[in-house]
Amino acid sequence: MHLKCNNLNFTYPDSDVPVIRNLSFSMEAPGFNAVFGPSGVGKTSLAKLIAGMESDFKGDIITGGMDTILYSYNLERLPGWSSTGNHLSRVTPDGKQTLKDKLIDIFELKNILGSRFSKLSMGQQNRINLVRYLLQDFDLLIMDESLANVDEKLRGAIILSIKDLFAGKMFLYISHNLMEVSGFCRDILVFGKPSGNKGCSIIQGRDYTKGYQPDKETLDRTMLEIMNAL
Repeated sequence: MHLKCNNLNFTYPDSDVPVIRNLSFSMEAPGFNAVFGPSGVGKTSLAKLIAGMESDFKGDIITGGMDTILYSYNLERLPGWSSTGNHLSRVTPDGKQTLKDKLIDIFELKNILGSRFSKLSMGQQNRINLVRYLLQDFDLLIMDESLANVDEKLRGAIILSIKDLFAGKMFLYISHNLMEVSGFCRDILVFGKPSGNKGCSIIQGRDYTKGYQPDKETLDRTMLEIMNAL
């Protein structure tokens, strides 16, 4: 399985300025990978193109061996007339009850299952949303700021658990947290600044797994490499 883009170009219908210009890269699956760069360079646009939410583009998007691609994003809303626990129960496929219970524990959601979605904090809402996607069948899950407003320590624990539980899947994690993508991700697609051609580089992250021993020197080196690629 792999994700590949060849000479990808995309411009929104109401604009004359390309959001993505001549973008080419390749990532192998499975793996927990990232897209990193400043605001306005086209990270979310790329995510929507890969997920099939935008179709008027030039170039090639190849998702070899990956038939089901899901897109989870920050501040996505759920209906507010039922409790979050009832909603998760309704969307949990047969045979995934044990996984649902495990994710609820990992994401520290047990105490809010009786609350309506609208009453939750933004971080709690994002965690509920992400659990909902993880319970579905997928080959590639795009996480567009899906853990925004979540405590840093819990966020790290969640990412490590996702990598452990879904080792055979591919993830594309969009985040503005340099240290996080440097430490937890394998292939990091770094977008250049929003001027001229949208150049990009693939930087190798530290790809931490459960039980990792932090190495500040190598992490700092990866972070510097990413910053130099911007």
